[in-house]
Amino acid sequence: MVTSGPNPLASSSHIPVLLRPLLKAVAPVSGVWVDGTFGAGGYTRGLLEAGASRVIAIDRDPLVFRMAESWAGAYGDRLRLTPGTFSDLDTLAGELVDGVVLDLGVSSMQIDEAERGFSFMRDGPLDMRMGDEGPSAADIVNKATEAQLADILYNYGEEHASRRIARAIVAARPFETTLQLAAVIERCLPRAKPGQSHPATRSFQALRIAVNDEFGQLEAGLAASERALKPGGLLAVVTFHSLEDRVVKRFFQMRSGGEGQGSRHAPARAAETPAFTLVTRRAIGPDEDELAGNPRARSAKLRVGRRTDAPAGRADARALAVPSLPKQKGH
Repeated sequence: MVTSGPNPLASSSHIPVLLRPLLKAVAPVSGVWVDGTFGAGGYTRGLLEAGASRVIAIDRDPLVFRMAESWAGAYGDRLRLTPGTFSDLDTLAGELVDGVVLDLGVSSMQIDEAERGFSFMRDGPLDMRMGDEGPSAADIVNKATEAQLADILYNYGEEHASRRIARAIVAARPFETTLQLAAVIERCLPRAKPGQSHPATRSFQALRIAVNDEFGQLEAGLAASERALKPGGLLAVVTFHSLEDRVVKRFFQMRSGGEGQGSRHAPARAAETPAFTLVTRRAIGPDEDELAGNPRARSAKLRVGRRTDAPAGRADARALAVPSLPKQKGH
């Protein structure tokens, strides 16, 4: 094991989810890796400590690289910090790589900063942007039609009270802060019982996904990973909710040749050489020790695939069951 840098678990309050099972699933770690969602750097440091010769760390949030200045230099040229989105990771890497890790969703570091506007528990501006460009959550909440809001909440958050919540949002706007919005959502839903998630959880998830085009990024990022990996290279993806996991599961099924023909009445599809073999047949979740130390890991799932020598292909959004918004009338 390489030990030329700080302990990946000791120098940040952010705890990387499923790091140990991930490192076990991709062992022995070697060569060049891409961390497509750098965040607080937990996966990057874990990979470097486990034996990666170099990590190309990508993130759309410029703040994360400034926060890493206190420790990143200790790794010298073994660590390359690269601004950008993981949908472009093959281009940003500029070379074929031995592994890619994607930790999807928002990091606890971002949630804990009230001014970023991700949290329904801390008051802050209604922002939710992972980067510093594009419309904010406030722009969507204050300008979208009631129908558009209901579609976002239902399709991206699986919120069954989406129409009721959208109606209440339109009646109460404009909104400026997270707690203003959370209070309106709470009034639309039954009070959470002990152990249940906060009533605003699904709505905030949906708005965050819409603000950051997370499903568009995921679809493009999986394809970019396939293009970036050498034969034998590994793709490890950690998801945090069922919609993400469904897309990742479907991607690995399709690209490993395991999706089946579908309906016997459908036209036969030409056989395609699998681009991946499955390293994890089932998703790996957190064990009891991890849950005790990091309750936010409870919904996390890890899936890993190994690249074959087949040419990179593509799997379209419909085949991957990527959630999308219905087209509005008149568009």
